[in-house]
Amino acid sequence: MAAALLAFAPVVAFGFCGPGLERIRAWPRAVQIVLPGVLAIPYVLALRPLGWFYWEWFRLYAVLPVIVAWLLSIVAKRDPEQRGHWLEFVVLIALGLAVDLRWFEPAWPRGLAFINKLLLLDAGLYGFHCVRGLGGVGFDLRLKWNDWNIGLREWLFYTPIAIALGLALGFLHWHRHIDRPWLIPLAWLFTFFLIALPEEIYFRGWMQNLLERKLGRTASLLVTAAIFGLSHFNKRTALFNWRYVLLAAIAGIFYGRAWRAERRIGASAITHTTVDTFWGALLR
Repeated sequence: MAAALLAFAPVVAFGFCGPGLERIRAWPRAVQIVLPGVLAIPYVLALRPLGWFYWEWFRLYAVLPVIVAWLLSIVAKRDPEQRGHWLEFVVLIALGLAVDLRWFEPAWPRGLAFINKLLLLDAGLYGFHCVRGLGGVGFDLRLKWNDWNIGLREWLFYTPIAIALGLALGFLHWHRHIDRPWLIPLAWLFTFFLIALPEEIYFRGWMQNLLERKLGRTASLLVTAAIFGLSHFNKRTALFNWRYVLLAAIAGIFYGRAWRAERRIGASAITHTTVDTFWGALLR
């Protein structure tokens, strides 16, 4: 529990105190780069008492955030106008593949692999926000009414498409009854913080944000949505789940619309969370 809370603490810190943390960019460059090595601490706290601790994995969790910070410090110097630098996409690809292909999950016992996802998110948050100073991300956990209005609007736009297409493809099926409906609010909160928020930071706050500077609003929306769909290729199957990819790609368009309306991750995370919770409660 302590490890999970410590791994989630940077997410909360950036979500509520993001502008204050930007002061780290005024620190000496060497300190900025070495500091995220402390992100390996949750790995020690979680796994040493369980006898699952391995020095190889500890070194990886200590060094990877430092490499991310170092690469993005180079970007900050070479691209101060923030037009989008190829090294930023190298970092994105590495972090994305590590999560999607579950490269680091063998480091964790069953039930604790979610901490790995949080640690990689922490590395990206620190690098892109504290070292790179990437603008236009829109990560703010102080949700506004407009986040709810936009988020639920895009959910309403997407839902008829998802239901019609999902049922037609045999990907979705109606539940005959809702099991434990009182758990739906808890499922919504769980999905928001551990699934939707990390994915929206990555795909909308970082990827679509950076691609928009290179490709423009429409192309970046579509390309990000396509990549988002492809990231679901191995969900619910050992092979290529093309139905999931298709529905996720279409969903990505509406998540991207929600984010770019006011460039706020809160709005797209609300859309994403409500879609996932609705599917889980009423469809399968």
